[in-house]
Amino acid sequence: MSMPPPALPMMDGLLRDQSLARYTAARLGGPADYLYIARQPEYDDVIALLEEAWRRDMPVTVIGGGANVLVADAGIRGLTIINRATDIQHQRAGASARLQASSGTNLIRLARYCQENALTGMEWAIAVPGTLGGAAVNNAGAHGSDIASALTRLLIYEADGGRRWRDAATLQYAYRYSTLKHRRDRRFFVLRAELELQCDDSTRIQQRMDHNNEYRRRTQPPGASLGSIFKNPPGDYAGRLIEAAGLKGKRLGAVQVSPLHANFFVNQRVDASASDYRALIQFVRQEVQDRFGVALELEIQLLGAWQ
Repeated sequence: MSMPPPALPMMDGLLRDQSLARYTAARLGGPADYLYIARQPEYDDVIALLEEAWRRDMPVTVIGGGANVLVADAGIRGLTIINRATDIQHQRAGASARLQASSGTNLIRLARYCQENALTGMEWAIAVPGTLGGAAVNNAGAHGSDIASALTRLLIYEADGGRRWRDAATLQYAYRYSTLKHRRDRRFFVLRAELELQCDDSTRIQQRMDHNNEYRRRTQPPGASLGSIFKNPPGDYAGRLIEAAGLKGKRLGAVQVSPLHANFFVNQRVDASASDYRALIQFVRQEVQDRFGVALELEIQLLGAWQ
């Protein structure tokens, strides 16, 4: 007989057995045992909750904007934190500026803030539905740039060390990679990020953001999707391989490989499930492997209790 999950003392804002579908870009996912929405950029409430969960050896999952994650239909065990805390500050120094923001800051909001303050370096993020913390862990990027290009350091809370700043150079950033992303001990929480940005004309920055927005509208499907499903393999594109395998428009259950961009999978009905998504992912990956000998690597993360 399995043991019941450890209990957390209830506090203001801590919820039990809440569906995660409304918190993910794919609009999918079962219930979280415990759910807490972080809104205060100081994160004192989150740290107190983390300490309680860690003391009980309870797993903790952090979700930012809900993009690039597929939550199991069975949900997520333990504590799930939805990071919505927003705070942005910057200080100019000649032709550059140091910007600090809380990890829950929405990337689109951050890009707009930078444009309004004539700071360049975040135009790539204008249509990316994630948060700064998630971007820093996963090295999110688009349009030939990524967060590592501007990131100087992260403020992290760790179970064994409390708050401390980590230089970006120590995190070994690469394409959609950081040491935080693959850290076995998940007992950490990104609190803030510091970026070094350059000053530029706000009109030129807006023009670059408009160009990026238009490109996304033209090449990526609307609707409930996870973003890019697979990483691009070296020297190639995942979308090209999937299309070359004849899989554009392929449907399993209620989920379809987008006819517009083959590296995007889209819900086609309200009864779509995370299991449908995963089945299509596995099918496409196997087809590309069989036809071209290329093992596509997931860009999204599978979260929760998968069978």
